This record gives sequence, structure tokens and C-alpha cells, in this order.
Amino acid sequence: MGLFDKIKHAFVKDKEEEQQTEETTTQEEVTTETREEETVSTTEADVPADEQVETTEEETDSFEPEDTQKKYEKGLTKTRKTFKDRMNELFANFRSVDEDFFEEVEDTLIGADVGFDTSMRIADELRQEVKIKNAKKPATVQNTIIEKLVDLYEEEGEKEVNELNEQHNALSVFLFVGVNGTGKTTSIGKLAWQYQQEGKKVVLAAADTFRAGAIDQLVEWGKRAEVEVVRGNTGSDPASVVFDAMTKAKEEQADVLLIDTAGRLQNKVNLMNELDKIKRVIKREDPSAPHEVLLVVDATTGQNAMNQAKQFKETTDVTGLVLTKLDGTAKGGIVLAIRNELHLPVKLVGLGEKIDDLEIFDPNDFVVGLFKGLLQEE
Repeated sequence: MGLFDKIKHAFVKDKEEEQQTEETTTQEEVTTETREEETVSTTEADVPADEQVETTEEETDSFEPEDTQKKYEKGLTKTRKTFKDRMNELFANFRSVDEDFFEEVEDTLIGADVGFDTSMRIADELRQEVKIKNAKKPATVQNTIIEKLVDLYEEEGEKEVNELNEQHNALSVFLFVGVNGTGKTTSIGKLAWQYQQEGKKVVLAAADTFRAGAIDQLVEWGKRAEVEVVRGNTGSDPASVVFDAMTKAKEEQADVLLIDTAGRLQNKVNLMNELDKIKRVIKREDPSAPHEVLLVVDATTGQNAMNQAKQFKETTDVTGLVLTKLDGTAKGGIVLAIRNELHLPVKLVGLGEKIDDLEIFDPNDFVVGLFKGLLQEE
């Protein structure tokens, strides 16, 4: 089953559930009205205590923890609404599928942060597909647009690896890079907590030595996650902190070492030289490391996140992205642009503010959560 077929299946399932809910609600309303008529003089004291307890237990049993797919659907609410609004706007004055319409499609997709190149390609493919399907109804055309987006997304991600490159029975070294303010230190802290919950031994390295606040923040996360933090004095050599952290991680037979770094993009040459020095120190201790160089970008910045990714990709060996604050933005379409234009895998996404809301990126859950609610009944 292709990815678009999965979305259609989820869409149909939701519609069936909605219909069942409506029918159940109607039936319950009728039943409630009947009961109220029959028990108009009954007071709460007339209800046996054991029956009251049973009701409470049933309500408790009905609670289910939120699964990952639900997190994606909830986290993508703002992005989905933006897509929906833009689609509504596109089809509000729909008359015919002509050249003006295709230009509007391009503008709509660009405005939804899916990227310029992606938008052009979708519009071109849509021209052909509409002719083949002889699509004239707005619902059919809209579903075709979504199908093209999903097909391209699936095609570009065919060989993409979204899992973190963890080393089994050896130390995994993950280097985090990115500009200040993107949520880099917070992401490291959340990931450390998750690994610690899995029973893994984790060490953190506070190699952003130019900001006392960054060191203090990581130390605080270390306390919260109950993991050790290797730090130096403010202004000290970041590479020396990394060397000490590598030594400590080896001595304590740690499973994971997470390294925080500075993010002064305005001083790009010095920053990249610093990162190169850090990587040389890591490789001296472990030639196979770092096993991930993770660029942290803020999803709320949309195209700025793309620009940051391009600059870092040009100057350092980024292996994947951590996309933070995805739940707080209407610009989640940037994931499509990142995959289709940068060909960098998204490895982790932030889907909330809670400590367990940093998730390994699931491309299927993402695309179903984004597009399922946008399909139209034809």
C-alpha cells in the first residue's frame, strides 16, 4: 500500500468513525430523554452506591495514553489549518482548470512553505495529471494536488534513514549544531532523559563555552535527567571540553555522549573552524565518531530554517536535522521542502513542551497527520 493510499484509508476510517459517533450520540440523546421522563422524580440518593462505583471504574478504564500518531495529528494542527485555509482560498473562486489556476497553485504551495522548487514541480505534474483524470470538480483537483505532494515526498525519501545511528555495545557520539535560540540545548536534555529512561548510561558535554547561560542550562537538564555533564569555564576551549567528555564517557562505559556546541552563525568562519577542531578531537578518540552531526532548526522560522540548513550543509557534514517547535507553527510544510530540496533526513521532531514530546521522526505518521484532514469527498 502506497503512502497516499494509507492517507485515503485513514481518511475513510475517520469519516466512518465520525458517522458512528453521530449515530451513537443521537441514540444516547434519545435514551437520555427517555430515562429522564421515566425517572423524573428519582434523586441521586436513590442510586445504589455500588452502581456509582461501577460507572467511575468504567470511565477510568476508557482512558488511553496518547500514541505517536495522535501526537503528530495534534502537533500539526496549526500547519493543517493553514493548508486548509490556503486550499479554501484557492478554490473559493474556482472556475476552471486553466493556466491562471496552475499559477495560483504554485503561489498557494509556496505560501504553505513547501519550497519553491517543490511548488513548481507539483504544478507541472498537476497539469499532466488533471488532463489524464479529466478532473473538473474542485474536490477531485484538491485531492490530486495532495496526491502529487505525497507521491513526491515518498519518492524523495525512498532511501532516507530517519533513525539515529546508535552504536550497539559501543559509545554513540552525537554532535549537535545550530544557531542560538533554536532549542538545541533543550533537545539534548530531552533526548538525554529519554535514553536515561531506557536504562542507558548518558554523558553530556557543555561545549558551548561562550555563553554561561548555555552551560547552566545544560547542567540544569543534566540534573533533571539524572545524567552527568562535563563542563569547562566560560570562554574555555570547546574542544578541550569535548576531549574531557570523550575520556569520561569511555571511563564510565557510557552508551551515549551528547555534545552541545556554540551557534554564532554571524561569525560563520570561526564557528566552522571550531566545529572542525571538535570533530578532529572526537575522531582521535574514536575514528568512527561522531556517529551523528545533528543540525537543530526551529520549525517556526519556515524558510529561515531552510537557509540555515543550507549554510550548515555547505560547511559541515550534517547527517540529519532536529526540527523543534513543530507543534507551535503553521509552517510544518517546511518538512516537505527539506526532504525534496535539501535531501537531509529529519531525525527528531519536537511535538510539544513536555519532556517526552521529542520524537524520532516518522515520515508516515507526519504525512498522514498533515494531509489526512485535507482530503475531500468526491
